[in-house]
Amino acid sequence: MQKLFGVEKKVTFGWYLLGSVLILFGTFLGQIPFGIAAVMATLKKGKGMPSDSVALMQALDLNLSLFLMLLSFAVAFGVFVLVIKYLHKQTITAVTTSRPTIDWKRILFSFSLWGMITVLTTVISFYSSDSTMEWNFNPSQFALLAVIGILMIPIQTSVEEYIFRGYLMQGFAQLYPRRWFPLLWTSLIFGLLHIANPEIAEMGYIVLFYYIGTGLFLGIITLMDEGMELALGFHAANNLFTALLVTSHWSAFQTYALFKETAKPQVGFELFLPLLILFPLLLLIFSKKYQWTDWKMRLTGPIDIPTTLKNQTYESDLS
Repeated sequence: MQKLFGVEKKVTFGWYLLGSVLILFGTFLGQIPFGIAAVMATLKKGKGMPSDSVALMQALDLNLSLFLMLLSFAVAFGVFVLVIKYLHKQTITAVTTSRPTIDWKRILFSFSLWGMITVLTTVISFYSSDSTMEWNFNPSQFALLAVIGILMIPIQTSVEEYIFRGYLMQGFAQLYPRRWFPLLWTSLIFGLLHIANPEIAEMGYIVLFYYIGTGLFLGIITLMDEGMELALGFHAANNLFTALLVTSHWSAFQTYALFKETAKPQVGFELFLPLLILFPLLLLIFSKKYQWTDWKMRLTGPIDIPTTLKNQTYESDLS
């Protein structure tokens, strides 16, 4: 993986902190329209201020709420592109992959594979004997949801992947040049940033194991495949199909999905099914298809940081 961690200038970790602050500021700017619209709608109805993210989404039509919520990620992505171009003098391709160009076939394969698995597990859950899911299909509302989801959700998931599996991977590599270090820290931060999700309030902090485990899985496939393409496809499929297929009163995405979960959430085996079975299965499929080898080196080995790092101008390669 010769270029995944490669940067050209302004490479000390402080520059990545600065870039992260700018991207975060872009996210806050993008949230302003949603916040204003939700507050105005709430005041118009004569109700109190929304007390949590679920109440905030329900203050508006669910499709409008989803669009405005995802708009913040579009603004964040614009700031991210500017940070990469002007602060670090890099290209999107260089942050995405070690290959000369982005491999869209990899993105499509990962998206399709996880999308099919998500649809299959949802159908099985709906038809199981103890299912508490209800059919929730409304043609006009679902059609608009599909348009918003297809156009906007890949932006949201791509922003998260570029920040954690691309940008911060490079940043943490400057602190300690061993591959396990950026893998561990980006996974932990990715998981802990979901601590405000309504699922945590409903089921407890044990759900963080799922989020941290998912971040670890995405980091592993990024390092093993020498690029982010598989992670980009997986994350887009995960969020898009979740938004289209299942909603509930406690989920982070409040949508006009095909099914609605009516029961109070409980911690069960289904929470750990991806971590224990599905993610390892995906790792097996990806490793066979793309002929991954030397797992120990790719996941824990050294990152070759040239001595010219001290001058803040260099190109770094992985050994």
